[in-house]
Amino acid sequence: MLAVPSPPPSTVVVVTWRGAEHIGRCLDAVAAQRRPHRTIVVDNASEDGTAELIAAHPSAPQVLRLHKNAGYAGGIAAALAIVGTRYVAWLNDDAEPSADWLSLLEDALDGDENAAAASARLERADGTTQSMGVRLTGDGYGFDLNGVTADTNVFGFCGGAALLRADALRAAGGVPAEFFCYYEDTDTSWRLRLAGWRVLAVPAAGVRHTHGASSRLGSADFHLWNERNRLLMLLRCAPAAVAARECASFAAITALLPVRRLLRRGVVAPTPNFRLSLRLRALAGVARRLPAALRARRDAPITVSRRDLWRRWAGRP
Repeated sequence: MLAVPSPPPSTVVVVTWRGAEHIGRCLDAVAAQRRPHRTIVVDNASEDGTAELIAAHPSAPQVLRLHKNAGYAGGIAAALAIVGTRYVAWLNDDAEPSADWLSLLEDALDGDENAAAASARLERADGTTQSMGVRLTGDGYGFDLNGVTADTNVFGFCGGAALLRADALRAAGGVPAEFFCYYEDTDTSWRLRLAGWRVLAVPAAGVRHTHGASSRLGSADFHLWNERNRLLMLLRCAPAAVAARECASFAAITALLPVRRLLRRGVVAPTPNFRLSLRLRALAGVARRLPAALRARRDAPITVSRRDLWRRWAGRP
């Protein structure tokens, strides 16, 4: 009797939107991994030939084509429903992981039963480090750790190239699809840590990354999603006093912008996130999603207090 091969431990999920210029290189790198795995490509209703390129790729990945663009968060959330392996990898379509990327991340999680996520080292085109994971600031922003750290225990993983325990992710509430793009990784890291899990950085797991290939960094949408999702993340995860303080601060600054404009007539706001219209859109987006955010907060499994996590990782009382 022939032995039935055991299923691979990991599924690599690649989310793409209009990725025709780079999806081929990403899938080539995924196919070259030294460990067996499954691959799911989530196509966010691309209309630039991406679907045809995926279908023709020799690795024959499973394709989940959505009828509309659900963003990176929505794409990962959709794929999680059909992942049947122990681990699930998040991978940007403009990322090219080294051949040992997956094996190093799997080894890291296999070697630490208390860790639920392992973050790779994302590299820019010149080889410098873009991200080793995510740190939390005193006002609740998530920032890339862009230097190699001796402590591989980091607050959060960078969603551009990371490996997670699928069951732990589901138990912590899954992926916040409503975020669309940005902060879905930091929010998920918050919830994993609240549930008592650790997050690891794996410096040897290198990934070449063309940052912002699918979204324009610095654009109005970029700032809108960042500001809105930071506030939603705090409402979902942070101590109540912190969430209330940051929401109130954001609203107060927004209310004062017309006065500031009168006093400094003719001065253009330095970045889109200080434009009144954008900030009002962010606040409206938070208001629409507030009931769901509060339900997620209520339902989150917690074994570590929000206050203790905040003090440990943001360094503020």
